[in-house]
Amino acid sequence: MPYRSHLTWFAILLVPAAWALAADGSPPATHPVPPPLRAKLFGMRGFPNVPAGMDAQQLFPMIDQFGQYRHKDWPGKTRQAADLTRRRDEEAAALAKDSGPADWDPYGGWQAGPQLPATGRFRAEKYEGRWWLVDPEGRLFWSHGIDCVGTSQGVTPITDREHWFAALPERASPLGQFYGEGNWAPHNYYENKHYQTYNFQAANLLAKYGSNWKDKFAVQAHRRLRSWGMNTIGNWSDPAIAAMRHTPYVATIHSGGRHLEGSQGYWGKFADVFAPSFAASVRAAVAHEQDRSANDPWCLGYFVDNELSWGDELSLAVATLVSPADQPAKRVLWDDLKAKYGSIQRLNQAWGTAHGSWDALLESRAAVDAKQAHDDLAAFATKFAEQYFRTCRDAVKAAAPHALYLGCRFAWANDRAVRAAAGFCDVLSFNRYQRDLKGFRLPAGVDRPVIIGEFHFGALDRGMFHTGLVPVTGQPARAAAYKAYVGSAIGHPQIVGTHWFQFSDQATTGRGDGENYQIGFVDVCDTPYAETVAASREMGQAMYRQRATQR
Repeated sequence: MPYRSHLTWFAILLVPAAWALAADGSPPATHPVPPPLRAKLFGMRGFPNVPAGMDAQQLFPMIDQFGQYRHKDWPGKTRQAADLTRRRDEEAAALAKDSGPADWDPYGGWQAGPQLPATGRFRAEKYEGRWWLVDPEGRLFWSHGIDCVGTSQGVTPITDREHWFAALPERASPLGQFYGEGNWAPHNYYENKHYQTYNFQAANLLAKYGSNWKDKFAVQAHRRLRSWGMNTIGNWSDPAIAAMRHTPYVATIHSGGRHLEGSQGYWGKFADVFAPSFAASVRAAVAHEQDRSANDPWCLGYFVDNELSWGDELSLAVATLVSPADQPAKRVLWDDLKAKYGSIQRLNQAWGTAHGSWDALLESRAAVDAKQAHDDLAAFATKFAEQYFRTCRDAVKAAAPHALYLGCRFAWANDRAVRAAAGFCDVLSFNRYQRDLKGFRLPAGVDRPVIIGEFHFGALDRGMFHTGLVPVTGQPARAAAYKAYVGSAIGHPQIVGTHWFQFSDQATTGRGDGENYQIGFVDVCDTPYAETVAASREMGQAMYRQRATQR
């Protein structure tokens, strides 16, 4: 199957603390925790490597002043503030010596490659049998990027956990500015709660770069990406960093409006795409970009939404049937069925139902036999998906006619939804957490460019509590996995880029929903992971020649 199933995804995200070695020999994704301590460690996906015999009184506080685990050492751990400034200076010298691939143009396109017509904006084009992006100067462009370039990934809830932290600063101190509040937590301990937070990443950046740390970090981010062989700022990045126009970037749009009440999903219910509020929400979101990214040649295009729960090919049609009578999508389906069958008796005969009238069908919230109603449900599922992608495409093109519509970042998908997307998206997008992309296939007959919006690998050898969704044994294995994944994407004729999730590690003690993965190119102290950076540089240096010569 080309798309990750619901069950596989949930198994990865909602695992228990005690992991066994996977059947394929993969390492555990988090550390086992003694049962007496397990209940005291909440609000996190992964758990610390607790020394044998340690009890809660000895464990807490377990996080140091920099946001790191206190009870373990590892290469590159920050032990004093002087480490931050020393590494700052060392990295500045290293970046000056290796400023990035010599054969790139200012956008990161292949300056040494063929010259195509320059349009002043990014576009997708098939060249010599392979899909590519083409940059504003007419050079072939393969999007090698990274998500979440910014300074907010070290935010962690501290409410009910203040005793976990050894040195939270006084609120009136210079470091007190990094306290905050949150209420986002679709899962885990903090769901439906308002909580206090602290941003260890930002606090460390202040100590590292000084009072104008935000500006210095932003400049450093662009230098790093170029040096690391990367040419794209990915999703959920700081718009102010993207707006500096040193590195191409993608923009992020989210839809809203009324939910489809009968739907369900990991990140929430699906939108009712037939409700006027849906189209209005997308138009409003894109309109917000008109004075920012819409006319910016450095903007590749727009992702609209992320990891929507498309389910199987009939899921959203079934969800529509079990929604209330005033649901706009249900009214559309109801009208379609009346137009096809004429009488409710004919529909009852086809579906094996016993509705007394068309109004009774509209009021009903009962499920139907999907096999008997398959053709009607499938037709509406296609109509629903096409309405979603048409609405998003039209909104993007109305506000930014020259920008690429990059799709919805499929994590859960079915062929029917992907086929609908192919009819409206300039580029299809998928978040694919797996070892490589050698088996990636679009539905039969669909030939469109594809961008990978998320992937990552993580390990437990650098003081973090969880590997993320694809575990490896350590940093050398992480670098090897990076090269294998990106290399397989470079060799795929339809894939035009990969974006790693994410720029920095998540907070050791987790974000609002508990994710606390070792998935950064830098740690919470802004120290790069040398092995992964070296792997990225290697791929960035070679990617154009490798893609152009592979057949």
